[in-house]
Amino acid sequence: QVQLVESGGGLVQAGGSLRLSCAASGRTFSRDTMGWFRQAPGKEREFVAAISWSDGRIRYAGFVKGRFTISRDNAKNTVYLQMNSLQLEDTAVYYCAAGGIVATTRAVEYDDWGQGTQVTVSS
Repeated sequence: QVQLVESGGGLVQAGGSLRLSCAASGRTFSRDTMGWFRQAPGKEREFVAAISWSDGRIRYAGFVKGRFTISRDNAKNTVYLQMNSLQLEDTAVYYCAAGGIVATTRAVEYDDWGQGTQVTVSS
């Protein structure tokens, strides 16, 4: 099992930036990929970005459109999500997840989840 702790959420004005962090501990070697998902009120959880520990492969959701960047620090077992040009519709709880399928975008293929961090974008 892998424990995940997210941080970095908060309130930001539209057009601003935030950087989310996800620190992983436990059996991290058993999980190839770290992903970010988000869930807005009344909506289903959706994929945002994923990065593979083994080969660095990266995938993004279409709505990211170059605004978000996922990165990793292998030495710290930490994954980051840099979010720029934030929009009102980016308001959601953002979850970090760990899974064994390389760079998968499917939530069902992730085994471990963090508690989430709230991101609120105001006008």
